[in-house]
Amino acid sequence: MRKVSICCLFALWLCAGLLSDNALHGQSLMRGWEVGPWGGVSYYFGDLNTNTRLDRPNLAGGILARYNFNERLAFSLSGNYGKIEAYDSDSRNPFEQSRNLSFQSDIWEATALFEFNFLPYFHGSRDEFFTPYLFGGLSLFNFNPKAEYDGPTTLDGVNPGELVELRPLGTEGQFKGEEYYTTTAALTYGMGFKFDINFEWSINIHVGARSTYTDYLDDVSGVYPDRTDLQKDRGDLAVYMSSGKSLNTENGSTLGLQDRQRGDSNDRDMYLFAGVGVLYYFGDVRCPSYGKGTRRR
Repeated sequence: MRKVSICCLFALWLCAGLLSDNALHGQSLMRGWEVGPWGGVSYYFGDLNTNTRLDRPNLAGGILARYNFNERLAFSLSGNYGKIEAYDSDSRNPFEQSRNLSFQSDIWEATALFEFNFLPYFHGSRDEFFTPYLFGGLSLFNFNPKAEYDGPTTLDGVNPGELVELRPLGTEGQFKGEEYYTTTAALTYGMGFKFDINFEWSINIHVGARSTYTDYLDDVSGVYPDRTDLQKDRGDLAVYMSSGKSLNTENGSTLGLQDRQRGDSNDRDMYLFAGVGVLYYFGDVRCPSYGKGTRRR
């Protein structure tokens, strides 16, 4: 998946470069900013959702600002929010059901993208008022995985039903001060469809995947730690949230023992935003002429 995303980004940037070079030798007919909100859903894919289930959508949204260089090429900046979650109890995989982990996290994100329109797109045109488009770029985001404590009694001051931050517990044996970063980057890529309502207003529909540089969106990546060492360093709550929820497998073996698989560290986590935006166009359309360019609104 990461190789595919890199290839998509390279192809997009190649198209952007060619179009920018062409624009230098011709006349750009549409140029300017458009800004507006978007709303939709978010999904997570990773160690707690290995078969790309789409059964737990959460609300997502943000503010998008796009600068149109011409009728084919644009650059956008956005600030976005989404919630992600996953539960082993939803899986059909026996190992994941026995592992019995879960998590939820808020995602706060800033994203910069290049966009390429498949068709010439002009605000206000009667003929060229819509186009599918590709986009690719980078995101910087913050996350903080949590899980519900479902034990029978209060443990380390946490009551049943309370959400617990997982990173400070070092659930895979991380030493204090060496926990994973909760602010990191992602390759962002996807596709969309845009069309005008009138000259100023347009509708944008998009689906964008984030291929992250972390495997800890869900607090799951490697193997189970030594329970005794974890209890000494982090307490009883850490042991429970790391392996205390595990169930016996069908063959009777017990998960949660030291160095047994907890996740897959070779495959980093992903999340996805999909939504609909309403944008207001502040630019203009420059009509081609042999002399000075004229503008129309």
